[in-house]
Amino acid sequence: MDDQRPFVMDEETYQSMKRQTNSWYWYNIATFFRCPWDENPNNADIAFVGVPHSSGNGSTERDQHLAPRFLRHVSGFYRRCHAKYGLNPWEECRITDMGDVPLPEAMVNDICVRHIEGFYKRLDNAGVRPVSIGGDHAITGPILKAIAGPNAKITGGRKAALIHFDAHTDAYEHIPHWLGAVRSAAHWAAYLVREGHVDAERSTQVGIRGNVVTLDWRDTSHNLGYRVIGIDEFRELGVRKVVEILRERVGDSPVYITFDMDALDPVYAPAAANLEPGYSGMTPDDATRTLHGLRGLDVIGGDVVCIIPTKDNPNNITSMNAMVLMFEQMCLIADRLRTLRGAKA
Repeated sequence: MDDQRPFVMDEETYQSMKRQTNSWYWYNIATFFRCPWDENPNNADIAFVGVPHSSGNGSTERDQHLAPRFLRHVSGFYRRCHAKYGLNPWEECRITDMGDVPLPEAMVNDICVRHIEGFYKRLDNAGVRPVSIGGDHAITGPILKAIAGPNAKITGGRKAALIHFDAHTDAYEHIPHWLGAVRSAAHWAAYLVREGHVDAERSTQVGIRGNVVTLDWRDTSHNLGYRVIGIDEFRELGVRKVVEILRERVGDSPVYITFDMDALDPVYAPAAANLEPGYSGMTPDDATRTLHGLRGLDVIGGDVVCIIPTKDNPNNITSMNAMVLMFEQMCLIADRLRTLRGAKA
């Protein structure tokens, strides 16, 4: 400490010092979980992507587009390894932060969804499995149009099974548009089935709750073939039985997981869009235990959506719970890829 000689920071010393500070979240440029920033899809097996989109759900505040920036900040402090799986995903897979989907016409939803689809088609062509943070729930439609169904590389042209955690079904075909948005947060779960990207007979919507605007709001999901497990049934069945139902329906299909933060109770996600107060939702433990039960399935990607950071508690609890869900989705993919590589070895 008393050495007054000039300190020379050569390249080797600089790189060593960087490695020592990499685990401290307040250092360097913020990325999802402190992973490398690389916009080239050819350099990743799994890619974190931000989708700063708010024009697909005009019924709530538009600040859902701020969530990717908040999640990059919050996720920096999170632990790196998955204890339950015995997995260090960063050593098993090439995992990068691929940045945000560019949305130059951000206020026009039905242009944005085309841009989102085009962005994710780049990932599909490279065989990259995405874990995304929205944005509102309109983003799931174009993501799955790019990576599942006809001409999709990741699924080999097969439809995807969908595991959809939400307080709402988002399959409201009887509404022609949502405040002008056609491919909106209210419609994606229906048009993906109609257009051959999701197999509803293998898909399940979990956590649906609350009162409804009209009594037929849930009919489309049943008519399309979705299994709907409302929150009351979820509690009656318990996590173990719900997981059995999910796995039986998925079978050997590629599966995509989407998690709307309003599926969680407002106590745990007060900054979710379209809150459903009065009818308690899932706990974080419900959510993580259910996701753990999906281990081994062919998860092709996932997203976490509908966070309004400007409404969050000072400790950013909604963003922190979203961070955990993103990490769990990523680890399901990394664990699956580890198993596949082990089988080939």
